[in-house]
Amino acid sequence: MPTVLITGANRGLGLEFAKQYAADGWSVIATCRNPIGVGELGTIEGDIAVYGLDVLDQNSIDRFVSDLDGRAIDVLINNAGVYGPKPVKAADVTMKDWTPVMQTNAMAPLFIARALLPNVEKGARKLIVNISSIMASIEQGSAPSEYIYRSSKTALNMVMACYAQEIAETGVAVVNFHPGWVQTDMGGPNATLTPTESITHLRASIEKLGFDDTGKFLNYDGSPLPW
Repeated sequence: MPTVLITGANRGLGLEFAKQYAADGWSVIATCRNPIGVGELGTIEGDIAVYGLDVLDQNSIDRFVSDLDGRAIDVLINNAGVYGPKPVKAADVTMKDWTPVMQTNAMAPLFIARALLPNVEKGARKLIVNISSIMASIEQGSAPSEYIYRSSKTALNMVMACYAQEIAETGVAVVNFHPGWVQTDMGGPNATLTPTESITHLRASIEKLGFDDTGKFLNYDGSPLPW
């Protein structure tokens, strides 16, 4: 039975990932900051375990890794993320608003990936998947607003492009995905995809990944996106 680990699994895309992988018979490790009162995540049937994990707290990360006790992970999905205040133009940006978004979206995924790399190396699939955004694309996604979120996801792409090269000798592939514009709290009700549609496409694309895909930035349907 393959194992998937999903951060930020208590809502939105993370919750849908957990639902679909559990329904397909995967062993699911689902994390969120507070594992008590997780709502719908706690009702998912199947082989699923919910852990408390604060991706911004190194002590929490260390405890979580210790609790896993070397367990093999086939697919690690760095899904936890925040948008920050919106809309934001240059005159509105503050250090107080910008810093936690950069920490959560760009820095924490690397800290999680490096902490769990030994676990992923033990897995059969050897995949680290990061949820990015088309808004990270300088070619396609630049616009005169949303400095905070856009820059955090662009930074994530660069961080993971570097990490893919650094760990290439391990055989672990590192891939960034745009999930589409999805009807979540972040995407809003006017988005073009439901969570079910987005994650169905993403899972199909993830299933096709191999080491040749490491370092790529892909759309949810598996097509390449410009940096």
